[in-house]
Amino acid sequence: MSNTTSSSTALPIAYATLRILIVVNWMTCALILALLFLIPNREWILSALDLSPSSDADRVVRGLRGVACVGLVMIPLYYIVLKRLLAIVETVRAGDPFVAANARRLQTIAWAMLGLQVLGFMMGAIADGISTREHPVDIDAGFSVGGWLAVLLTFLLARVFAEGARMREELEGTV
Repeated sequence: MSNTTSSSTALPIAYATLRILIVVNWMTCALILALLFLIPNREWILSALDLSPSSDADRVVRGLRGVACVGLVMIPLYYIVLKRLLAIVETVRAGDPFVAANARRLQTIAWAMLGLQVLGFMMGAIADGISTREHPVDIDAGFSVGGWLAVLLTFLLARVFAEGARMREELEGTV
């Protein structure tokens, strides 16, 4: 299979996947808002988590609401990443990916990913702070080596794209 065939298959899949993830991101926002403001009352949460009323249980409920609030802050950051990736895919589909706009998009993605890593760490810290032996709270958040490497890689790619766009402009100016 040639590279042309595989890339022509990968781009529509990437485009469709990103469009779906944007919708899922907003659905997640609606779900978190519902969990924060529509559905929960203290008794419902205690029952859903099988907690008996106590100050410990109240601390767990407050902490979980804090985790949900951090999750809400993450929604626009994910949106920024997804929309910029979608724009990059569109430039690749057009056959012109090494442009200054993509370098800026990657830089923005890197900053958003940095924010997501910090918020994930906050979310993990909240979960660790409210978790007890009687009421363990285990969420998949906290420090992520892979996440921090992805942030560094994205900053690096932004710089590579910026340099590639600059070199391309210089080359076009000399021809």
